[in-house]
This record gives sequence, structure tokens and C-alpha cells, in this order.
Amino acid sequence: MGMNDFSAHQQKIIKRYYQNIDSISLQKLGEMVTELYLAEGKKRERLWKNATAAMQKMGVHANRIDQIVKADKPELLAELVQEMQGKG
Repeated sequence: MGMNDFSAHQQKIIKRYYQNIDSISLQKLGEMVTELYLAEGKKRERLWKNATAAMQKMGVHANRIDQIVKADKPELLAELVQEMQGKG
């Protein structure tokens, strides 16, 4: 499916989405921090998996991801989000 299959309005929406993908991903990661503070058990494990995937997509170094996930401390993830917001 090419961009020609979409209306001009839809094409603008798609372009804006991809222009802002970094800030969207960072916002989602920030929301995961809140959820991790409250989650327990299987839900917490799933959230850490999602956070790991999000960090990988955002280009966070693998050692840093491992350190954050193994510590199982949402505070460390929150610090990463704040760092990345400062860079943006």
C-alpha cells in the first residue's frame, strides 16, 4: 500500500506521526513508568518486556537496558525518560 492510496489529509496525518515518533515513544515509555510502580506479578513482567522493546527501538544501549530491567526499579526507568526528555 503506497501513500497514493491515502487521501491528502490522511497522508499529512501519517507524515506527522512519523515526524513525532520519538516524542510519542518517549511519552509511552513515561506512561509505562507509572504503570510499573503500580503493577505486580505477570502484569509487571509484561510491562518490563514492553519497556525493553520500547527502549531498544529508541536506541538505548543494551547494557543500560539490562541494568534497568534486572534492577526491577521503575525509578531507573524514570531517570532514563527524564534524561531523554532533556536531550529532546
